[in-house]
Amino acid sequence: MATAIPAETGPAGNEAFRLGAWRVPAGETLSGHLEIPGEGGDAAAVPVTVINGAKPGKVLALVAGIHGYEYPPILALYRLKDIVRPADLSGTLVLVHIANPPSFKRRTIYYGPDDGLNLNRVFPGDPQGTMSRRLASVLTREVVERCDALLDLHCGDGNEALIPYSYWMIGRDPALNETTKSMALAFGIPHIVIDETRGQDPADSKYLGNTAILRGKPAITTESGFLGRTDEEDIERNIEGCLSVMRLFRMLPGEPDVCPAPVWIDKYEVVMSDADGLWQPLVPMGHYVVGGQVVGRLSDDLGRPIRDVRAPFSGVLLYVIGTPPANRGEPLFEVGRLKEK
Repeated sequence: MATAIPAETGPAGNEAFRLGAWRVPAGETLSGHLEIPGEGGDAAAVPVTVINGAKPGKVLALVAGIHGYEYPPILALYRLKDIVRPADLSGTLVLVHIANPPSFKRRTIYYGPDDGLNLNRVFPGDPQGTMSRRLASVLTREVVERCDALLDLHCGDGNEALIPYSYWMIGRDPALNETTKSMALAFGIPHIVIDETRGQDPADSKYLGNTAILRGKPAITTESGFLGRTDEEDIERNIEGCLSVMRLFRMLPGEPDVCPAPVWIDKYEVVMSDADGLWQPLVPMGHYVVGGQVVGRLSDDLGRPIRDVRAPFSGVLLYVIGTPPANRGEPLFEVGRLKEK
């Protein structure tokens, strides 16, 4: 059960909020860019909106577009910018609309077009590194370290047929774990992965959400959307989930819309391709499979069969690659085991 978390106490009016070179007065909204330094054209600008409430409260960061081909969360945050009014808000909302502009502009899945790195594997980043590492460094410094809590908003990339689910990442702090559990329930997606696999080294946190948790900031990762689509249902699910978490933190009036019947997943595995070629999925996303069941087939680029790919254990298919290219070392599907009651 998710219980509402009191907003931070403070003076009758909120204070100005600083982000980068900006100063956003209480009761105002400001949109601009976080600059990612570079030389010889190797630079970027991350579009961000800060909504600084008229009343004091928590600082909640909503981050979309870590993977640039994941559109519903990106579109949801642009709508939230116009939905949330500073006069109604307690605390501060930081909306990172497109965290990975190079990938967004080039429509790349997984990897940045400049350095071939997955931004969500290089946190906390390096200010002197390649583009992905510099992006991670600025996001860590300006967003993670400035917020009180964070939502890392994802969906199925351009090649992933994915059902909605979220990750409840377990850390070493029991109180923090309870807060992140409440956030996952408040976001409202029924399937919730209990994730105890994240590393515990703040200097090698890899994932954005894990970077926040290892710095004492509650965070969850959500997934809603698939195959690069911009369908209204997934956009709305992201909007409503964010608003519900804001109510959980008493940033907006009302109660969070807590998921009434969560489906807990206590083990998951991403099955990778061991060959280049073509992938033919045989079971749709969201279907239940039993251990050893054939989920799809690999063939080479001449159409000759390589092998059947089987489920490693029984569970629900959280996502299945829905496009033909298969690349060695890249995902084919993810299966999650349902937790027994």
